[in-house]
Amino acid sequence: MSSNPVVLITGASRGIGAATAIHFARHGYDICLNYKTNHVQAKKVAQQVEGFGVKVVMLQADVSSEEDVIAMFESIDNTFTKLDVLVNNAGILKPQMKLIDMDANRINEILMMNVTSAFLCCKEAIKRMHNGGSIVNVSSGAAKTGSANEYIDYAASKGALDTLTIGLAKEVAQQNIRVNGVRPGLIYTGMHRDGGEAERVDRLKQKLPLGRGGEPEEVAAAIYFLGSEQASFTTGSFIDVAGGL
Repeated sequence: MSSNPVVLITGASRGIGAATAIHFARHGYDICLNYKTNHVQAKKVAQQVEGFGVKVVMLQADVSSEEDVIAMFESIDNTFTKLDVLVNNAGILKPQMKLIDMDANRINEILMMNVTSAFLCCKEAIKRMHNGGSIVNVSSGAAKTGSANEYIDYAASKGALDTLTIGLAKEVAQQNIRVNGVRPGLIYTGMHRDGGEAERVDRLKQKLPLGRGGEPEEVAAAIYFLGSEQASFTTGSFIDVAGGL
């Protein structure tokens, strides 16, 4: 049985999630790599993780489904018998549009995938963090800006995630479980393609004080810091990785 700390990263087959899995592996963590559908891409990330000499388990699950989440955590129990860090990274973005054009199906899908998933995973993680632990919720700079005219449903879901972070941090502090958040800004990931504008970062980057877009690895470093014992006296807090926005 490995003595390494164990981290679960949801939505880890691409972008920020993949970079986070690699970053934790580089620091000696065993990796629970969750993905929803893209087995091929998840396998590529798992192979990179294995290159650091740590153990990795691939966990296919729709984290907006309570049944899938429970089964995923049972698999973690069977493989590692513990969990030290949870990174709630899974999330979706829909094509840009104004609120007046959104329907309930779109809104509910966003909320289920971006908010309910985090609640479910937090619940199961807390049950297993008997000796303390750390939860990092990957929010967005959109929680503060609102993303008007593009996707305020996504922004609102991330605002909910921020509120979860603040409330849960207080709720579980006496159990030595820390809960923090990272708010990425304009980061070069495939998610912008999901929103209908693959080059969105390049269009907007000059509006940032730093004048450039960010890389997934830069977000992963902030997630790792909050998840690790380097941030042992930090809870209910946020790091904005947004180029000064």
